[in-house]
Order: sequence, then C-alpha cells, then structure tokens
Amino acid sequence: MRRLLPVLLSALALPGPLGAQAASRELARQVFVAESSFAATMARRDLVAFGEFVSTEAVFFGRSALRGREAVIESWREYFEGPAAPFSWRPETVEVLPSGTLALTSGPVFAPDGTLTNTFTSVWRLEPDGKWRVIFDKGCPVEK
Repeated sequence: MRRLLPVLLSALALPGPLGAQAASRELARQVFVAESSFAATMARRDLVAFGEFVSTEAVFFGRSALRGREAVIESWREYFEGPAAPFSWRPETVEVLPSGTLALTSGPVFAPDGTLTNTFTSVWRLEPDGKWRVIFDKGCPVEK
C-alpha cells in the first residue's frame, strides 16, 4: 500500500477523469508486472517465488479445483522439476476494477517450442500487505 499511496495521491491532484485514468493505468501496469514476474518464476524454475504470487485463498482450476496456496504449490511442483520449463505464459489483457482491488489477466500459454497450446485467465487481488496475488486461475486448451 505504501507504493500505491503516492500514485493515488498524485492521480487525485489531476482534474476529474484524468486522475482516475492515470490511477487505473498505474494499477494495470502493476498487475502486468506481477503477472509477468509470476510467469518468470517458471522460467527460473523457482517454485518458492511462484508460491509468493499465490493467495492463501487461491483456487486454481485444472484436473480438479486446487484450493489454497499449499495445494497449488504441491500440485504445480512437477512443473518446476527438471532444467527446462514445460510451458510459459505472458499477459496480453489486463483489466483492473475501478476500486483498484481486483484485476483480471489473460494471455497465451506456449509449449517449449513456442507452439500456442492454451490460454489462461487469472484473477488477482490487492492484498492487505500491498501485493497483488492470484486468487483464481484457469487455463483453456486452444482448439486446433
């Protein structure tokens, strides 16, 4: 929240909708950076850092619904084994609610050879410690 406060205060100094637009762009940038950093944990093979982006209340949808940070980390552990990442992803869409507390990210998921295999959608929440964390995550196979 400490990082967010100066941005919001400076945005409030702008007249009307311009201030709100600036704050919205800054929040979208923060979520884009969070999602990109989250994806980078896979490339770095860093399961501990991955877990830091997952809310304690997270629900990840896959073979079944994984509920809670520990369940997500345990289920994703297999993806972090070995020297090469089994897939990668990047955000292309970022939308933040006007309240600045929830955001949605979506984008492509790629196989190691760069082939598009899935898309993902994640819902992020600005948590009390001022960090954005994933609360919902779902992938969807690309139709061929």
